[in-house]
Amino acid sequence: MEDEVLAGAGRLEVLAFGRSGVDVYPLQTGVGLEDVETFGKYLGGSAANVAVAAARLGRRSALVSGVGDDPFGRFVRRALRDLGVDDQHVVLDPEHATPVTFCEIFPPDDFPIYFYRRPKAPDLQVRPEDLDLDAVRSADLFWCTVTGLSESPSREAHHAAWEARARREHTVLDLDYRPVFWESKEAAAEQVSRALEHVTVAVGNREECEVAVGETDPDRAADALLERGVQLAVVKQGPRGVLGKTRDERVVVPPTPVDVVNGLGAGDAFGGSLCDGLLAGLPLEEVLRRCNAAGAIVASRLECSTAMPTHEEVDAHVRAHAATEGAGRA
Repeated sequence: MEDEVLAGAGRLEVLAFGRSGVDVYPLQTGVGLEDVETFGKYLGGSAANVAVAAARLGRRSALVSGVGDDPFGRFVRRALRDLGVDDQHVVLDPEHATPVTFCEIFPPDDFPIYFYRRPKAPDLQVRPEDLDLDAVRSADLFWCTVTGLSESPSREAHHAAWEARARREHTVLDLDYRPVFWESKEAAAEQVSRALEHVTVAVGNREECEVAVGETDPDRAADALLERGVQLAVVKQGPRGVLGKTRDERVVVPPTPVDVVNGLGAGDAFGGSLCDGLLAGLPLEEVLRRCNAAGAIVASRLECSTAMPTHEEVDAHVRAHAATEGAGRA
C-alpha cells in the first residue's frame, strides 16, 4: 500500500496538514489597507506555504486541508498544483467559504494580519474519516501546526493521524500559536501538551514555547520539549538566531542580514527548508543555516508562497553570508 500513495510519482516525502486559503497582499507598502488601491492574490496558509516551500526544494509534497466550493477554493487547488504540491488530500467543503487573509506592510518589522475565516474555515472542518491514513503513515515527513488543534473536527483528525503514524521519525509540530484562533492561552497550552506526546520534532519561537511548555528561555524551553519525548527542539530567537537541540547536540546559528520587505511567510520558508534538511540527513548546523537563509530570502520579497526559494538561491545566500554567520556549539 505504501508504494501506491502517489501512483506514478513515488512515496510522499512531505505531507503537511493545516491551513490553506487566499492571501491578499497590498501592492503599496507603508500605508494602511484603507489607503491601498491595488492588491495581489496569492496562495496562503501556513501549512500550504510549508508544502510549497518543500516542493520548491525538490521534495514530493502534498497538503491535507479544506477549501470551500467556490472560486477561491478552485484557485487554492490550482495554485497548489502549479507550485508542485499534490492537492488530492484537500477536502471540498460545500458549507463554508474559502478563507481570505489580508495584511498591511510596514517594513521592517510591522506586518498586521487580518483573518477572514468566519463562521468556520474549511481547513478546520477536516474529519478523521477524510484522512488517507496510508499516506499519513508512509510519508517520510508529516508536518502539522498548532492552529489545527484549535477546533473540532480538525483536532480529532490530527490525533487520528498521529495515532496512525505512531510517532514515526520526522513527525513535526509547528508551535505556530495565533491567539485569534483560541479562546485562551490556557486552552492552547492544554492541546499542545497532548500533541507533544505524538511528535518527534517541535519548532517555534520563544512566545510559542511559553505556550507549549511554559518556558521562554531558549535552552530551558528546548530541554522541556526534549523531556516530553521530542527528539529535536528548534527555538527561534529573533535577532539572536535559532537554537537547535537534541539530547546529544546543541547548535546556535545567528540570523543573516536582510532588507525586510514583508516578514510574513519567512517562518514557512524556514519550515520547508527544515523538512528538506531533515530528509537529506544534513548535520544540524547546516540544516539551521539553510533554514535561516530560506527565511531571509522570503522576508526580502513581497509575497509568500510564490516567493519560496530554490536550492540554488539558498546555496547562494549561505555562501554570501558564510563569513559572518559562524555557528556556536556547546
